Amino acid sequence: MLDRRTLLGAAALALAAFPALAQDWKAKYPELTLGVIPAENASGTVDRYTPLTAYLSKEIGVPVKLRVAADYAAVIEGQRAGNIQLAFYGPASFARAVMTGVKIEPIVNQKHDNGASGYYSVIYVKADSPYKTLEDFKGKNLALVDPNSTSGNQAPRFFLQKAGHDVDKLFGKTFYAGSHENAVLALVQGTADAAANLWNSETDTMVTRMATKGMLKNADGSPMKQSDFRVIFRSEFLPEGPFAMLAGLPDDLKARIRTALIEMPKKDKAAFDRLSDGKDLDFTAVTLKDYQPIIEMLRFNDEQRKRS
Repeated sequence: MLDRRTLLGAAALALAAFPALAQDWKAKYPELTLGVIPAENASGTVDRYTPLTAYLSKEIGVPVKLRVAADYAAVIEGQRAGNIQLAFYGPASFARAVMTGVKIEPIVNQKHDNGASGYYSVIYVKADSPYKTLEDFKGKNLALVDPNSTSGNQAPRFFLQKAGHDVDKLFGKTFYAGSHENAVLALVQGTADAAANLWNSETDTMVTRMATKGMLKNADGSPMKQSDFRVIFRSEFLPEGPFAMLAGLPDDLKARIRTALIEMPKKDKAAFDRLSDGKDLDFTAVTLKDYQPIIEMLRFNDEQRKRS
């Protein structure tokens, strides 16, 4: 991963080199669209990312509008068509975009409160459930998130296969819930016996975020908390998903986007904190090389699917 000072210096040089081109790109791009994958419900995503679009609009110099995608593939196809100039991806959806020929450049990803610019995929069960090992799931239901979700599909398939378990053969039924929140809700409501999801740190998981919003209730109506869930499987470390922009954007515009994101944690801390409910520390500059292991993971999964 690149050093923040190096990235800021490069962006400043790019801005200085193309001052006369600013009006040219503004004529072609009078507004920009930020596409976001659906990690939570639409209203929650809007609340989380609206301060970011306001910040970017001010820093870049043109309005930036938010598009909350219906699924992960919609972000990929929106960038392929050029309708989404800037996007927030999970690592697997970013890798899938690259693998299918979308010309994009990763910019930054989030550094969590444990100092890591990455996270884990976990499989949750309710703490009062009888399931203790993976073998206990024979014939049970697993809630996944989306085919292009890292923690909610690709990573569980990859790491469980490495451990000798085919997800579709181990579980009696697997289904895609559509978002990380929906997968947890399927577990709470009894539609699933287990749910795949993300785990950033001890104090920042999808469960803690949903509990903070009052979305998780026991049968008696009392609030649920992290201790009401048990992790029965955890993947190896995964790089956090990036913000990525179209590679074909004008150099001056790309420099402005890059600079705005790199400077955001200090320049607009309130908007930055809103992205993670104050759990993240900073942005880390990233390159395509950081996601090569994820590309290899998807290639492995694709090959396994062909064989099945």
